[in-house]
Amino acid sequence: MAGRSDVRAITISDEVAADADFIVTAARPDTAATIANASFASGGARILSVTTAGTGDNEKTNTIVGTDVFGDALTEVITSTGSAEKVSGSSYFKTITSVTSSAQFAANITVGAEASAAQAIFEGRVRLKGFSIVSGGTAGVIEFINGTPESGTTLFKSRTIGTDNTTVDRTIPEDGVLFENGMTVKYTIGTIDMMTFFYA
Repeated sequence: MAGRSDVRAITISDEVAADADFIVTAARPDTAATIANASFASGGARILSVTTAGTGDNEKTNTIVGTDVFGDALTEVITSTGSAEKVSGSSYFKTITSVTSSAQFAANITVGAEASAAQAIFEGRVRLKGFSIVSGGTAGVIEFINGTPESGTTLFKSRTIGTDNTTVDRTIPEDGVLFENGMTVKYTIGTIDMMTFFYA
């Protein structure tokens, strides 16, 4: 009887560019904003940002509520400055439930998705056996994280080549790399065209 393998594969293709008003289009909400898009077509998660068009909004905040890469509850408060500028958060949102302003802003604001992305490979104890990465047109770094990007630990990194459609294949020896708290990858849009991960 032939041996049976428990190795599984997951493929990620995420090429949606950063968009400054993907979540909330130009508005001046005094409480909850209208959500234009609550998730991403790739199924991944993104860093979010708030861009203000006016001045005089120093210390005004927007509280973003949603879920993280594993689907668990996530909240982040982004505090604006007194200038008309973009302020980026540091948490990776897979879905967005609400955006609530602490007070009405002096002019329109937008809430967008940055190019910094993350995606869960497996929630739970898992071993990475290998991966195949098709590079985008820009060189970049892929981080392999034990847990979530917010609280996990980066176990190792791999670079993309920067030559469009060039493939890098890696097989990990012995039992593979153990991710005790679940496995997440973090990357920048434009540096990859497609990634496939083999795990057990």
